[in-house]
Amino acid sequence: MNEPLYTVGHSNRTLEEFLSLLKVHEIQAIADVRSQPYSKMYPQFDREALAASLKAVGIAYVFLGRELGARSQDPSCYEDGKVQFDRLARAAVFKEGLERVHQGMKQFRVALMCAEKEPLACHRTILVARELSLQGVSIRHILSATESEDHAQTTERLLRQLDMSEANLFMDKTELIDDAYRNQAQRIAYERAESAVAAEALE
Repeated sequence: MNEPLYTVGHSNRTLEEFLSLLKVHEIQAIADVRSQPYSKMYPQFDREALAASLKAVGIAYVFLGRELGARSQDPSCYEDGKVQFDRLARAAVFKEGLERVHQGMKQFRVALMCAEKEPLACHRTILVARELSLQGVSIRHILSATESEDHAQTTERLLRQLDMSEANLFMDKTELIDDAYRNQAQRIAYERAESAVAAEALE
């Protein structure tokens, strides 16, 4: 796989802006990793509408929210109502999703798509791209029409954002990065409503 895997967030962009962004970065296929691929505020990014818009400009679309979404349907992936990314990463369905990405990259220049503009605020980076990078996949995060950053640069931004000094006496660089990803996962992970947690406890 010589081509990198890209990631992108649709954010509050217009459909025209989003399609232009994909064209500039020569994206050929979108892998949608949203668990709930619908938006009241931005209906142009609803699953069916987006798929049709992408098809019209020659970009393939596949929904991988079941496999790679952040809101797991598996109760074992939760602790106190909050998704645990490390458990998600070990789930069979998640591994199936990663394999589908690998297969897609053999044919297309692929971008993982979610909602958040900032890569570090999204599970597409902290969970999905993290796991793929550990498997040796080259990853670039699209920031704008003129800018993208390598996953290693994104990781360095995470360390700075969390104020985690590389001069840590008790951790080497690998351990420091692992800790940073764990911390960020706890910050951004989906948390179910208390009513849902209480209902599950009664089952």
